[in-house]
Amino acid sequence: MLCRVVLGGVFLVAGLLKLPEPAANVRAVRAYRLLPESVVAVVGHGLPILEILLGACLILGLVTRVAAVVSAVLLTAFVVGIGSAWARGLSIECGCFGGGAGPSANASAAYPWEIARDVGLLLAAGWLVWRPSTPWAIDNRLVTA
Repeated sequence: MLCRVVLGGVFLVAGLLKLPEPAANVRAVRAYRLLPESVVAVVGHGLPILEILLGACLILGLVTRVAAVVSAVLLTAFVVGIGSAWARGLSIECGCFGGGAGPSANASAAYPWEIARDVGLLLAAGWLVWRPSTPWAIDNRLVTA
């Protein structure tokens, strides 16, 4: 249950912090220079909504395994994105909790910690894929009903 609440809480907070500034989210996605411009706006606008939905599902224990799989895919993309920015010498904020991924003088020092955080969350997601049934989950009520 701890994995579910922590992972869900991180996604919920990240999404809620990004939601008020859609233009900053689009700038953050663009700053990584990984996606074609034609999908940057879609990802920038859709990511906070997806994060909020994932966070709510995980906290409530609703479709836990599906939410954990989607979380694992998203976290893998985040690790690849940050690692790619680091490898290419980009000095940007991660934009993980809003902020538009603007220039950052300390980016190379922050990248390892951001990757470590996301890998830790990825491990939590993996645990929930393997063992999605947790106490006080809505899934428990739906499956036994």
